[in-house]
Amino acid sequence: MLRREFIGLVGGAAAWPLVAQAQQVSRRPWRIAQVLSESGQDLAKVFEQRLRNIGYGTNERITLVTRFFMPQQKAVEDAIQSIVAEIDLLVVWSTFGATAAKKLVRDKPIIFVAVGAPVDIGLVESLARPGGNMTGITFEAAREIYGKRLQILKEIAPGINRVVVLGAKGDPNSRFALESIAKANQTLGLTILPLNFDGGDDLDLKFDEVKKIGGEGLIVVATALTYVRRQRIVDLALSLRIPSCHAFYESVVAGGLVSLGPDMVAMAGQAADYVDKIIHGANPADLPVQQPVGYLLYVNQRTAKAIGLTIPPGMLATADEVIE
Repeated sequence: MLRREFIGLVGGAAAWPLVAQAQQVSRRPWRIAQVLSESGQDLAKVFEQRLRNIGYGTNERITLVTRFFMPQQKAVEDAIQSIVAEIDLLVVWSTFGATAAKKLVRDKPIIFVAVGAPVDIGLVESLARPGGNMTGITFEAAREIYGKRLQILKEIAPGINRVVVLGAKGDPNSRFALESIAKANQTLGLTILPLNFDGGDDLDLKFDEVKKIGGEGLIVVATALTYVRRQRIVDLALSLRIPSCHAFYESVVAGGLVSLGPDMVAMAGQAADYVDKIIHGANPADLPVQQPVGYLLYVNQRTAKAIGLTIPPGMLATADEVIE
């Protein structure tokens, strides 16, 4: 398997005064909660197993509670509020989850996982020096990743000019994605067409709009809502014979053309390591926000043939998986 490797940031930060480090010697198990989208059940199991692998068994050194939510702000806030009074540490997945945790939890350590732009949306002061009670793992290693997705789409479909960027309304990841794509587009000269949907029920209408504005390619912004709605997004793109580039492997399995995204299983391991560090007395403000350890490229050859495209041989050779 070929894997694109990225180097994480290092550095310190000011002391975080909110948690009593003496708890590490307490006989009471640490009470940990993970909160994530209802579609992330497999990742929840991976995270629990990673904790076991580094020496934590539930009901021994820790107790672990998992809560799932629909990718809507109120739903994730309700999930966090239902458990926050009973825990010592919160692990929260996705930008939806992290922004809700920032709002609701001030006096306990938070580890966020798979957040696109934690500095841009105000979760942390900087990647090297998070400050406050939050740290974690980003979804994007750098702004260049969205630019790379645009380049991949153009390489597969060199004739396209008008590219739709589909995001969820109100999702802070959309602004980050558009800014990143605009920078990469300075050399490509494509027409970028932003388009946001609400909760998913309006996707059919949005793709009618894609047809009206002459969209020739599609980049899907990485967010919990586009992940949950991935099958409908893929089906609608295929109905218009539009090549699509995604951030999630599951979108390519569903019929999307190509994806470039982080190794989510590895991210669960990174989160478990940070849990271990905090239990042993580390402050979140002293733990630099980590980047993904690797990015994976997936290609759906069947979809390429269905919409009349040929995947470049070099891309097929370097892909981590090709769906035939």
